[in-house]
Amino acid sequence: MQPVVSRDLLALDDLPRSDLMVIVERAQDMARHWSNRSLPQSLSGKRIALVVNDGGWRNTTAFDLGISAMGGTCVHAPLRLDQKEGIADLAAYLDNWMDAIVSRAPELSTLRALADAASAPVVNARTRQNHPCETLGDLCFYHHRHGSIDGIKVAVVAPAANILGSWIEAAGVLPLEVVQVFPTAWHASEDRTSHPSFRASTDMDELRDANVIITDCWPDDADPAELQRYQVTASVLDALDLKTEFLPCPPVSRGREVSSDAMLHPTCRVIAAKAFLLHAQNAALEWVFRRH
Repeated sequence: MQPVVSRDLLALDDLPRSDLMVIVERAQDMARHWSNRSLPQSLSGKRIALVVNDGGWRNTTAFDLGISAMGGTCVHAPLRLDQKEGIADLAAYLDNWMDAIVSRAPELSTLRALADAASAPVVNARTRQNHPCETLGDLCFYHHRHGSIDGIKVAVVAPAANILGSWIEAAGVLPLEVVQVFPTAWHASEDRTSHPSFRASTDMDELRDANVIITDCWPDDADPAELQRYQVTASVLDALDLKTEFLPCPPVSRGREVSSDAMLHPTCRVIAAKAFLLHAQNAALEWVFRRH
């Protein structure tokens, strides 16, 4: 029997395009298996720590459910990576019992330190810099709806934060274009904009030919009046093709980055898209333990 080869999933641009597409395409199978209640037992015998203690629930619940449904054991570890115990010590203790670690952390560098210290693979469930599973879920949903992600344009109407961070990562690896649409003061910093398939703009007309529109919460320190023209409303969506996928990132702040009527627009398919968060994460966990 060949050994199980495990690996980390910390940022989308850590992986080659071929591996990301394995996950995206496998998520389509996972969606069918989920509907048929026939998920493969790919995690049978695996013990996976879920280190999430910040109140978030969507991808945490999906990890817990997916691990169990694929035959694994999910253990909620009530620890934080930004407190008293050293990362190397925590990694060693977790390695005693766990085959993989799914974790959030304030900083991506903290998760990288954990992955360097641990023998078990580490999966990023969210940092301040990126949110790879959220972006993977949306990509898997688009592939489900349209059969391919090749050549698509993604408009991210959002400040520089973790949602935009993972879309920039995707632009560095996958055959797609990402444009940030927001005032210049909140554009991604130069160290995040080296990918040739990513650019930043202040022009809301960028949405007119976008295949996917993503939003994220407005900055707390911003003047809402300054950002009002970047609100996605039903009238903005009315000018677009009905095939456009409007996927505001929850939690949605109605009346700020998204209007209430936009959430009722036919192009808003966020509920269906977030179903693919589970399928993408299941595919990613299977990839972590895949055999050669």
